[in-house]
Amino acid sequence: MAGAAGGALAAAVSHAGGVGMIGSPATPTADWIEQQTQFVESLSTPWGVGFMAWALETDLSPLEAFLEFGPSLVTLSFGDVTRAAAVAHEAGVLTAMQVGNAADLERAMADDIDIIIARGAEGGGHGRNEAGTLPLLQLATSQHQKPVIAAGGIGTARGVAAVLSAGAEAAWIGTRFLSATEASGHENMKSAVRNAGLDGTIYTRAFDIAQQLPWAPEFGGRALRNEFSDKHEDLSGWEPTEALRKQMIHVRAEALTDIAPVYAGEAVQFVDAEQPAAEVMRELCGFRQILADAARRFA
Repeated sequence: MAGAAGGALAAAVSHAGGVGMIGSPATPTADWIEQQTQFVESLSTPWGVGFMAWALETDLSPLEAFLEFGPSLVTLSFGDVTRAAAVAHEAGVLTAMQVGNAADLERAMADDIDIIIARGAEGGGHGRNEAGTLPLLQLATSQHQKPVIAAGGIGTARGVAAVLSAGAEAAWIGTRFLSATEASGHENMKSAVRNAGLDGTIYTRAFDIAQQLPWAPEFGGRALRNEFSDKHEDLSGWEPTEALRKQMIHVRAEALTDIAPVYAGEAVQFVDAEQPAAEVMRELCGFRQILADAARRFA
């Protein structure tokens, strides 16, 4: 959740009993890293930081900078994780990798990855569009060797209960926090998320192509449908221009959501108000009662 999950949100989630994650952009500045870690460096509870692995393949300095502040977890996804995972392990930090298909899962079984994040296509932001959360989770948990976290489309206590009962050790939740008080996204983005519904997202590469970003073709992104994504739903024969790239930089800076991407998953259906992260966490923790009720029904 680069652009929304900064240090303030990570700290709030960790204070509330979760493991708050800072989402690192591809090329974070030293000042940005310092600003975000001010929120988490004094925490007595775990926190972590997530990276796009392809952005670290030629420059490990963002990871090395974050490791100086003592995260408990580093997630590495969407690219070659080998060098970055080695650096994290040298610092004594747990590593996790998002997987979106069987081949990703096989890679994540290597010794340099400690935790598997089974991310289904329902999830927001970048990732594969190949498997749903539940089938992928069932495959990942069948290996009985590494802990598995479920991700994608989880936005309520019932969703948390579902993946825990299916064998996940935890739920990985992003979209549900996009409108949190502590989230760093622009108010236009938060408002767009609150007004969207289950059918309001699209999986597309259009935004990346327009901005000429170096995302591999297999990693598109799930975002809110808007005027731009509807216009470019068919990518065949489309040649983006420098003028378009500059326009996208402008609309993102101004948070003009009819053109700019607002990355969100199908759990956007369950975001309808601005709430403190702690309140969201309390709602999600209702999974305990749901599991207890299910146990009584099927005892």
